[in-house]
Amino acid sequence: MPNTYSQLYAQIVFAVQGRQNLIPAIHREELHKYISGIIQNRKQKTLAVFCMPDHAHVLVGMQPSVPISDLTRDIKAGSSNFINGKKWIDGKFNWQEGFGAFSYSRSQIDNVIRYILNQEKHHKHKSFKEEYLGFLEKFGIEYQEKYLFDWVM
Repeated sequence: MPNTYSQLYAQIVFAVQGRQNLIPAIHREELHKYISGIIQNRKQKTLAVFCMPDHAHVLVGMQPSVPISDLTRDIKAGSSNFINGKKWIDGKFNWQEGFGAFSYSRSQIDNVIRYILNQEKHHKHKSFKEEYLGFLEKFGIEYQEKYLFDWVM
């Protein structure tokens, strides 16, 4: 019986609701581990996770049986519940609706991992908005500004 073989890599990017700085650095590693667990429970492969105070980057090796929108929904819902359960913030934590997903070839993976893990360094010189719009332009994705994340200036 034939099998399905694939090699699919995607970087998923999503933002905190209201683009508030709600992910504290002291809890970052714990959140990364939790997000990795969600991905592994969905039978996908975590390659890199990094959460800035106002947004997250996740690089995943995907199986074609799981739609990226379903995986992202599970990551966002599960991590929101985790943060709220830990009471890391006053009030309720949520991710904004929507996300960006960008595909890469195997030869690009090491560079993408380095990029994700060096988010703090990148954001000393570039805002999240500049970074995200840069992804959309680099990948030739047409968009309407009104349907992007809520930006905080």
